[in-house]
Amino acid sequence: MSAFHWLNEQFGFFGLPVYWSDFLGNILALATVWLALRRSLVAWPVQILGSVFLLIASLNVHLGGNAARQVVIIVSASWGWATWKRSRAQEGTINVRWANWTERAVLAAAMVLGTLAFGAVLNWQDASFYPGAPLWMVMADAWIFVGSIIAMYSQARRYVEFWFVWLAVDLVGVPLAVHSELYFSGIVYAIFFVMVVLGIRDWASRSRPQEIASPLEPAVLVESREDTPR
Repeated sequence: MSAFHWLNEQFGFFGLPVYWSDFLGNILALATVWLALRRSLVAWPVQILGSVFLLIASLNVHLGGNAARQVVIIVSASWGWATWKRSRAQEGTINVRWANWTERAVLAAAMVLGTLAFGAVLNWQDASFYPGAPLWMVMADAWIFVGSIIAMYSQARRYVEFWFVWLAVDLVGVPLAVHSELYFSGIVYAIFFVMVVLGIRDWASRSRPQEIASPLEPAVLVESREDTPR
């Protein structure tokens, strides 16, 4: 028996069967969002570890798109970690800004086209849920996968919009997780929704020094080193 076999075992959580891998991965995912709110570099290694646990959980219930998503998140988080470290070394803090309209258009196009393309691949390979799964379920799996990549990219670029992308992912993630019997993931997605709203408010306020920043123009807040997150 593998030393990590217990990660695929279930325990009772308020009457719901929950996998240990799903539980631990989502606890770390919540910690990641809280640390991102604080613009802390620690958010990235915590996210990497959480994704390792969620990768195990996804493979256990045959969620191909979500499993691939965790692999990409691990790679993307490594890049994002290096990007934020370089930014703080150069600027003394982690500055955030609104994306301009061109950047937003690229993100939106990538979200739609990427979902259609990856969903087609998952459907062709029967790699999501189970062979012959309804197309809407496959596309939902693809939406979460592509949205997570775009959110990771936007977070690394320090766009306020990264929170809106996570919001779009959460709205699909809750029913999909519950349908896949990853009940704790469904609960966490719901908690994410609240934290994402707080994140939008916090990062939006930090993107402007005095007046509300217009989404038409990116605004960068230059903060003192005393405000540098640890």
